[in-house]
Amino acid sequence: MAAGAALALAVNYGLQGAFEIPEPVTASSSQLPPEFERLGEAWELLQREHIDRSTLDASELSGGAIRGMLDALDDPYASYLDPQRFGEEESKIQGVFEGIGAQVGIREEMLTVIAPLPDTPAQRAGIRAGDVILEVDGEPTENLSLQEAVSRIRGRKGTTVELLVLHANDLDPVLIPITRGEIPLETVRFTMLEDGIGHLQISSFATNTNSHVAEALREFKDSDGRSLIVDLRYNPGGLLGVVVDVTSQFLEEGLVTYELDGLGNRREWNVTSGGNGKDIPMVVLVNQYSASASEVFAGAIIDHDRAPVVGEATFGKGSVNTRHRLSDGSGIYYTIARWYTPNGTLIEGSGITPTIVVEADQQSDSDPQLDRAIELLGGRPGSPDRPQF
Repeated sequence: MAAGAALALAVNYGLQGAFEIPEPVTASSSQLPPEFERLGEAWELLQREHIDRSTLDASELSGGAIRGMLDALDDPYASYLDPQRFGEEESKIQGVFEGIGAQVGIREEMLTVIAPLPDTPAQRAGIRAGDVILEVDGEPTENLSLQEAVSRIRGRKGTTVELLVLHANDLDPVLIPITRGEIPLETVRFTMLEDGIGHLQISSFATNTNSHVAEALREFKDSDGRSLIVDLRYNPGGLLGVVVDVTSQFLEEGLVTYELDGLGNRREWNVTSGGNGKDIPMVVLVNQYSASASEVFAGAIIDHDRAPVVGEATFGKGSVNTRHRLSDGSGIYYTIARWYTPNGTLIEGSGITPTIVVEADQQSDSDPQLDRAIELLGGRPGSPDRPQF
């Protein structure tokens, strides 16, 4: 599997707008390039001469051919799903959120946990940010596309999946059984710290996130808040329209992000009106597990010179992906465009570099990133509890 993907197992995919499942695509033989004739030739040879020709499964072999074609694209998000798994993914888009409650991505060609969601089966079972998932129910993940791995980990409430996991800094993997459940969709937490500093934690950009951010900003003002920390650490992304609206809470005007497709066509998303946090002094926190939509937010804040962004370089998931259903109910998933910050920084691959780099301290309960944000806002660091995601 290639590097750079970010995906949520139970909440939403990385950066995407309102997702539509297009009608099945069909192609006549006259539309195919002549190079595809050899696929038919290979099938005819196998059917005529292979030792097991009487038991050849045309559906299985054609699925394998599609997987091979997608692998040859060098697109880290391209994958094939058989009819059953594609149907499960359609259900997820329609709002059926059952699974283990963790976000995963590909880092250094390994299936890596971005973060477990709070109070979910994954967190309760001991899954941690940075864990590498080596096997799913005994099947090595190195042989699976990202979509296939996610589909195998997800499943109905009450069923169990076994993950072979290598914790960060450990030498030996551990087998962790997890009973799947319903995943809560709480994406915003707000608390007032000392010195009039508000702490707004956004764990993903889901449908209701902007309304909850607006509610948090009202609470901030009712509490006579002086300044704000927007915490996007361990945020894997979410819906494009939502991150545009949330970013617009803090910007006066201008561009939030733009995309370029394979033909160089540019599409822009501008700040929307009505934001309630435009004049609030603020600091944004990110880390290496901030991905996709959270990178769009951070990139816009930096390019508009709105506030310091503190932490570590982000994940680097900045592509637009789509899903198409094929005529037999199976489907393919692939990249159609890439995202850029307002000043033209490509998010995909390299991520967003903070304006102030502060490494996390994984060996203690201290939080130097949060402490630095509090210092920048004129508060006294060290007093708040370490945020839990």
